[in-house]
Amino acid sequence: MMNVREEVKKYVEEMMAAASCSKEARAAGEKWLALADQDGSKAETRAFIKELEADIMPIEELIAFVDSPAGAQVFGEDGVKKMSAHAHELKDNGSEFCDCGACTAAAEILARKDELLAAM
Repeated sequence: MMNVREEVKKYVEEMMAAASCSKEARAAGEKWLALADQDGSKAETRAFIKELEADIMPIEELIAFVDSPAGAQVFGEDGVKKMSAHAHELKDNGSEFCDCGACTAAAEILARKDELLAAM
């Protein structure tokens, strides 16, 4: 059975590998991975969690972005229509966050934050 540190490491690596991962989240992930096996790294873990909480995109923000002129610039005319429909479908299905690779992995990490902090 995988312990929480090993489980979170797996999600950190998935998050960092995602094209949608912000440079700040990637840097925080790299820093946390370097310290993940050390006991007493609660402060670093708290800083990592704080960064993820700031970077994960709530579904309402995703919708606001894809339905904006900036969203049209990023995704293009056809892409933005698909992204908007997808984002609204996520919301209708009760999703709390964006489902890109980075946000999905961040959500998995944040769901384990209390257990992770206890293990540090």
